[in-house]
Amino acid sequence: MSALPATGPRQRRRSLDWRAVVGIAISVVLLVYVFRNTDPREVLHEIAASDPWLLLAATAAATAVFWARAWRWRSILTPVVPDTPFKARFAAVNIGFMANNLLPARVGEFARAYALSRLTPVPVVAGLSSLVVERLLDALFLVIALFVTMALPGFPPWPADAGVDFPALARGLGLAAAALAAVLFLLVLKPRLAVRGIEAVARRVLPLSFRRPVIDALEAFLAGAGVLRRPGLMARAIGWTIVVWMLNGLGFWLAFHAFDLQLSMTAALFFQSCIAFAVSIPAAPGFFGTYEAAAAIVLVELWGREASRALGFAIGFHIAGFIPVTLMGLFYAWKLGLTLGGVARSEVIVEEAVEQATGADPTR
Repeated sequence: MSALPATGPRQRRRSLDWRAVVGIAISVVLLVYVFRNTDPREVLHEIAASDPWLLLAATAAATAVFWARAWRWRSILTPVVPDTPFKARFAAVNIGFMANNLLPARVGEFARAYALSRLTPVPVVAGLSSLVVERLLDALFLVIALFVTMALPGFPPWPADAGVDFPALARGLGLAAAALAAVLFLLVLKPRLAVRGIEAVARRVLPLSFRRPVIDALEAFLAGAGVLRRPGLMARAIGWTIVVWMLNGLGFWLAFHAFDLQLSMTAALFFQSCIAFAVSIPAAPGFFGTYEAAAAIVLVELWGREASRALGFAIGFHIAGFIPVTLMGLFYAWKLGLTLGGVARSEVIVEEAVEQATGADPTR
């Protein structure tokens, strides 16, 4: 197993940086927005009135997603280290999602790569690279699911007086997905050229605090992107991506019925795409605020559900899904000898590993 030092020559306090402050501020503003016309007592009543058995089944489906993610990760990691142990991958997945739930500034991906390097021979740079591939697959699936569900019979028209111009937003996401697919295609055919071009653009248009993660991820990408050039493994990874998001969609569908929202599986697949994109913007740990705002917009404005019931569903299922992976992540971190502080430092450790592996200039 490979291990990295717990500290490096550069000590950076990620937990208190401006990204964390902005994320918390956004969450607070969005929570105030969604509760502005809703009595919290009514929301609590909706949570208490939910079907506990259906909510338990929904939580089980949502938690099974982490098992499926661990299996998908094997296909992506195979070109680097074949046959990584499932237990190690599962532990790292849970540690990463726990970190996103409890720590600011989204250190979860770094924590996953670091934890995996502690448990297997996978180099930390390759582990980070594999997560870039994973995120590309997720983003493409979610955009495709968004447009497919909108095209199915019975999908409601977006209200003309809605507070969000969702069709325009969806078109923007479609264009972004097309650009992402083009970049992915170029990365497969001409990886070095593509990375150099993206780095040049990033240096020109992004501030250092944004530029560093982008450049680090791209430089790490080449170390573990071999799956993109192996059709069999890529097909397996795509298959597991479908399993991941269908399981997640099943969880949302069951939770809809637990809260008597009476929405279809098509609505669940559409809703999960909306939630996934909503929680990608800066937020407090656990994505509170962005999750609830997306639920309020989609369930109330598109499907016309009562606001208190929509928020009861959003908060109830959000917390129900939050608890299992957080507890499992804390358990696996404890087994690995990692404190929350050690998990928080993983971003610094991984960035230093990328710089050492690529010869990157940390000041650029």
